[in-house]
Amino acid sequence: MNRLKNIPENYQTVMPYLILENAQGFIEFATIVFQAIELQVIKREGEFIMHAELKIGDSTLMLSDATEQYPIRNSGLFIYVEDADHTVDVAIQSGAILLSPITNQPYGRSGGITDPFGNQWWVTCYTNPLILA
Repeated sequence: MNRLKNIPENYQTVMPYLILENAQGFIEFATIVFQAIELQVIKREGEFIMHAELKIGDSTLMLSDATEQYPIRNSGLFIYVEDADHTVDVAIQSGAILLSPITNQPYGRSGGITDPFGNQWWVTCYTNPLILA
């Protein structure tokens, strides 16, 4: 596959951008639950986050604090993890709400949560479909 030349190294063609209430809290949640790595945080007016970037696995997630000009924009996100059961347990211990329990699906073990910031995550661990039968 040809890589576009006008995309900086380590970025993807499409990256989610979340506008949240309490962006710093989201960064802490994502670090605990998804082992996110903080790449960049630019603050404005003291503690408000104007722009931040997290690396989760091989993906970049961008976010900021909501303002009057830029209201909250939550998202639904699908994420592959090593152990969906464990990840959902950690998420719930960190304040997430269970949407759908982890179950065997044709595409792996998967379930849903809503994080404390209003984003829905479909947490999935790929498993050989033949094993799930």
